[in-house]
Amino acid sequence: MLAAGCGTKIAIIVRDDLATWQKLNVTAFLMSGVVGAAPEIIGEPYQDAEANSYHSLCVQPIIVLSASSDTLKTIHRRALDRAVPHGLYIEEMFSTGQTMRTVPYSPNTAEAAKVVGIALREDRKLVDKIPKGARMHP
Repeated sequence: MLAAGCGTKIAIIVRDDLATWQKLNVTAFLMSGVVGAAPEIIGEPYQDAEANSYHSLCVQPIIVLSASSDTLKTIHRRALDRAVPHGLYIEEMFSTGQTMRTVPYSPNTAEAAKVVGIALREDRKLVDKIPKGARMHP
């Protein structure tokens, strides 16, 4: 298990041709997966000067990137090849709630998936390498 901030980084990569609401939806779902896998990255609840209480937030830097469909497939393959745990959001989840388990099996199931988003939390050096080809989200 990776320590809370110990040289790790979070990257969310979304497909660049999605509608804005879809990009935001995918980002939110993928980040919830990161937090579920690493609850130690959540800080303490906090208050403002007037004693209003607020939810805890993630204590780690998060970068949001965008990429083409082909680049997302490449990023997914890199993560799989390096055995880096990652969250995956596929196109079918927008309309049917399907998950990867329901993508018809083939020898290249990972390549057959219509990936629209990936979330990585790993050593900074890996998170800088795996999404190569993605760019800062505008």
